[in-house]
Amino acid sequence: MNYFRTALLLAGLTALFMGVGFVIGGQQGMLVAFGIAVALNFFSYWNSDKLVLRMHHAREVDERTAPEYYGIVRELAARAQLPMPRVYILDEDQPNAFATGRNPDNAAVAATRGLLRSMTREEVAGVMAHELAHVQNRDTLIMTLTATIAGAISMLANFAFLFGRNRENPFGFIGVLLTMIVAPLAAMLVQMAISRTREYAADRRGGEICGQPLWLASALEKLERGRTIPNEEAEAVPATAHMFIINPLSGQRMDNLFSTHPNTANRIARLREYAGEIGGTPASLAPAPDRQTRGPWGAPSAPRGRPRNSGPWG
Repeated sequence: MNYFRTALLLAGLTALFMGVGFVIGGQQGMLVAFGIAVALNFFSYWNSDKLVLRMHHAREVDERTAPEYYGIVRELAARAQLPMPRVYILDEDQPNAFATGRNPDNAAVAATRGLLRSMTREEVAGVMAHELAHVQNRDTLIMTLTATIAGAISMLANFAFLFGRNRENPFGFIGVLLTMIVAPLAAMLVQMAISRTREYAADRRGGEICGQPLWLASALEKLERGRTIPNEEAEAVPATAHMFIINPLSGQRMDNLFSTHPNTANRIARLREYAGEIGGTPASLAPAPDRQTRGPWGAPSAPRGRPRNSGPWG
């Protein structure tokens, strides 16, 4: 049902785009607009991951520089039967994460410094399983296409005022004016609806990958509390907000038409329901590297025999 809904929303977004082109220049304008969209999507397909990572000043890490974080991603990727993605850290104190890349063979996952410092090992696994679910479901490509088409619709709607009124069109000046106002708003709503749909699907698949949905549920509770911490990079480029596991922008806490993400409480409730459905014993992670003096994220380790930062699920 989620895939069917996503397909319908993408079809609606494409129809809206072509409709704006028709208002500007009739059938010829519609074809020109379609050509522009194809060019933008082609560019985004090949370069979106590089652009997003550069925008957020992501720093690539490996098994030597971040052994536990990298090891968790590697184990989860193996469980999901995915190629090992590139692994990045964002120098932000707000706990958050995202995935990008045009396909599983060219994917990257990124977590903020705040997430790695505040989460337990199990919670980090839950978050990264969610991001790998986006990669496996090719949501990173879907969201890139929707963001590109939505941006093109807004651009064409602005052109409608300049060019649409200079020709005879079936809608007249009122139609042009309505196009300028309604088309960008409708495109934004469709884009956000697609994003919310994909988040629910990634939550469920992430629970399957890590084997314990409650790990992700626990992480989401911390992520919601962490939204009080500003994410300066995300605020500077709000067009990337839909890529994060939780909305990194301030001021949007309701599950309404203008939210890029589902309500966090609703997501947690669904994960708990799913955990009750599957039952069983929580999956175990490979043991963390032993550190006598410092923890895996640079924080002091707890005395031996006592969890360093144990959470409600482990």
